[in-house]
Amino acid sequence: MSYEVHRIHDKQIPMSNYMFRLPAKFPLRNKGMAGFSIKFLLSFILVGFFSFNSLAGGDPKNGEKLFKSNCATCHKFSAKLTGPALEGVLGRTPGGKEWLHKWIHSAAAMVKSGDEHAKKLVADNAGINGMSEFGFLTDPEIDDIIEWVVIGKDPVKPGDAVAGTTTDGPPKEQAGSGNTIYYVLGSIVLLIILMNVFRAVRISLQNEVNRKKGKPEVEEITFYEEAKKWCATNRRFLGICGIVLVLGGTKSCWDSCFQIGVYAHSNAGQYMLADPTSAKDRTYKPEQPIKFSHKLHAGDNEIACQYCHSTVEKSKHAGIPTVNICMNCHKGITSGPVYKEAEISKIYAAAGFNSKTGAYDGPQNPIKWVKVHNLPDHVSFSHVHHVVVGKQDCANCHGDVKKMTVAEQVSPLTMGWCIDCHRKTEVPGLVADAKGVTVNPYYQKLHDNLAAKYKGQKVKLTVDKMGGIECGKCHY
Repeated sequence: MSYEVHRIHDKQIPMSNYMFRLPAKFPLRNKGMAGFSIKFLLSFILVGFFSFNSLAGGDPKNGEKLFKSNCATCHKFSAKLTGPALEGVLGRTPGGKEWLHKWIHSAAAMVKSGDEHAKKLVADNAGINGMSEFGFLTDPEIDDIIEWVVIGKDPVKPGDAVAGTTTDGPPKEQAGSGNTIYYVLGSIVLLIILMNVFRAVRISLQNEVNRKKGKPEVEEITFYEEAKKWCATNRRFLGICGIVLVLGGTKSCWDSCFQIGVYAHSNAGQYMLADPTSAKDRTYKPEQPIKFSHKLHAGDNEIACQYCHSTVEKSKHAGIPTVNICMNCHKGITSGPVYKEAEISKIYAAAGFNSKTGAYDGPQNPIKWVKVHNLPDHVSFSHVHHVVVGKQDCANCHGDVKKMTVAEQVSPLTMGWCIDCHRKTEVPGLVADAKGVTVNPYYQKLHDNLAAKYKGQKVKLTVDKMGGIECGKCHY
């Protein structure tokens, strides 16, 4: 008996089974171990597929998209715009994320409730009546925005800079943030290794039992062949996994379609968080044939947008200024503050103007401006509807152009971005124009009808409630 025990204890399992040394009487029963391991692995993959983003508490990539769609018009990271700077926002907020959720969902309600911090925000921001309401944002979406702003760091103390950021730029991605998927993949690899180990243990134990009983050893087959055999006997479980993966993948693709933009870089829109001249190629910012500065013309010299883009209040298109408009000023202004005569001479060449004689005696050549804001051909967008009827400011879509040296795209211009705007933008009732004439009585009728329909309820007339998200409004 002692010899038998010694023999079994010292018996080496073949190299193909990882050379385990096993005791003679091992109490583990391994029947079905491979099946359990494979099912556990597939279940873990499914769980990881749908929840790896949630493990981090917020998805900064989705937060970036939501920020561009809803917040970038009014907020910078390290400087005040319409609203306060967002740097260190958690440290300044008395109630942390919970307070921010309430404020973002309904700032007006927070002010009405008498919240001191909410009233202080209103007082510190030129007496604005709180910010726009974003009741359509879910709590996880707000967490994503906060995660992107703070980049996964703990709340900072008032006055402290968020780690990984600079005062002249947006937050920089921290090491380890957004790496949850790598942890999931690493866990899957570990499970595969463990499954192979359990398989080797099971085969080794079964062979020892068969030798003692005088039975032949288990037929040696590869892991691939065993997996095929398991799949053939567990088709129902695999079918369920396949359906779940297909549905989840389909939904992910559908959601991604709403984020398809025409900008060149994933950081488009972040110029709102920093000086646009400090980060080259951050957004879609094509080089133009003439180094025209919106900052100089619209910002420093306060030239109205409508002077150059003269059809913005009359047509679907804002229009590109003709060289004649440029010459209205530059026939007399022959030198600029930065490039001197170099860039202005290009205007003269396009107009066929001789600056020495003051005559238009040369050949004329069109200025080949590069369009910055492009929409797909199947989208119908009207500037006159938005600017004249909707009373929308140019900056709502184009950003603060008065601070741009080179024109760039800052809004994603996706369908989801437009729909979100239509859901939160209120339609005014009777509005008086500059001459005191009442216009848009149609909207007052809509207000009255809506008030009658929802009598006793506080319902706001937003663009979506008057058909602003119907497919035919933009696609016809």
